[in-house]
Amino acid sequence: MRKHSEKNGSAGRIAAREIAYLALSVALLTVCAWISVPVGAIPVTLQTLAVAFLGGLLGARRSVIAVAVYLLMGLVGIPVFAGFRAGVPALAGATGGYLFGFVFLALLPALCKRIPVKGTAKRCALFYAANVLGLAVCYLFGTVWFVLIYQCEAGYALMLCVVPYLLPDAIKLAVAAFLSARLEKYIRSSRSL
Repeated sequence: MRKHSEKNGSAGRIAAREIAYLALSVALLTVCAWISVPVGAIPVTLQTLAVAFLGGLLGARRSVIAVAVYLLMGLVGIPVFAGFRAGVPALAGATGGYLFGFVFLALLPALCKRIPVKGTAKRCALFYAANVLGLAVCYLFGTVWFVLIYQCEAGYALMLCVVPYLLPDAIKLAVAAFLSARLEKYIRSSRSL
């Protein structure tokens, strides 16, 4: 009987920890979306930093679930997106493809957590390379979305939606990689998620 109650207590702690990770992740994504500078059709936000950081820190399931919950919250009308936007118009507009592309930006650094590279500098370089690849997929997804929505040429979409953001995003990805590499040892893994 005692072992059964200890097992239930342990499962409860794991569930509480997973819910806390999810809540903090969604809160971080939301706050980073609200920190935005309007620049043309796509604002500059700290979302890319948050998504890449969460992917490298939390792993695939946790980070992808956090991004999915964030997108669902925005879809149902909670103003979690940049400019305090929400709903179908926000997801179907100019930034919709980039928002859905965040799944890839979270997933690729998360998958790199499984590569057995030792040392903070090497882990940081690994996460940065994965972040760049993840952002490239996010850019591709978002740019194709933008071209389809606005019926414009790919070159125009790239000049408008990607080129102005390359340097700020490179810096944000470097910060995310550094933070992920430094802090990942403090996050407990769990088989429940």
